[in-house]
Amino acid sequence: MSKDGRGVIFDGQGLIPAVIQDWLDGTVLMVGYMNQDAIVKTLQTRSVHFWSRSRQKLWEKGETSGHFLRVKDLFVDCDRDTILVKAEPAGPTCHTGERACFFARLDDQGLAGDVTTQEAWGGILEGVLRTICQRRNHPQPGSYTTKLFEGGHDKILKKVAEEAGEVLLASKGGKREEIIYEVADLFFHTLMVLGYHDIALQDIYQELGKRFGKSGLRQPSEGA
Repeated sequence: MSKDGRGVIFDGQGLIPAVIQDWLDGTVLMVGYMNQDAIVKTLQTRSVHFWSRSRQKLWEKGETSGHFLRVKDLFVDCDRDTILVKAEPAGPTCHTGERACFFARLDDQGLAGDVTTQEAWGGILEGVLRTICQRRNHPQPGSYTTKLFEGGHDKILKKVAEEAGEVLLASKGGKREEIIYEVADLFFHTLMVLGYHDIALQDIYQELGKRFGKSGLRQPSEGA
């Protein structure tokens, strides 16, 4: 711990847990442990390093698999005894080949289930899109999503246009609750477009990530 009291606090073994989070959608990719050397190396190289408790050595995530974790930012919690690393993964993070290490749900008895799930990944938008894709692949009678898919591409696009118009009207009206409601509707129907074309939100996040911190103006082409 630094003399000014702002440094991180290590445990009795000189370690601190580090939570690794995908910088694009917030998915918790893995949890490891760092010592002082691992923190310094991570900051110097901008690539995540850990201290291996089993091998008792410093190691860089991806040094054998090639699936590195490129650091975007680091944070420490209020007690300064846990680190959060926002990182850009190069390939799957888990040694099993899964994108993230958290893919088994605990049952009511606290036991890990046998079925692999992606429901711990991302947030509510990913959850809604997963449901949309399930309805696309396995239609359910009475489901609004199923009815939209049955109506075809043009019906889905018509709803996006209608909901965009509702957002404009709600914004003009200036009522916060209506704006929230209509934007939620627009988000849902936009997710329907992604589901129809089998496009993952991760693809959208990656495109936004390319633009992050850059000017929104496109460079004119030669002769324009």
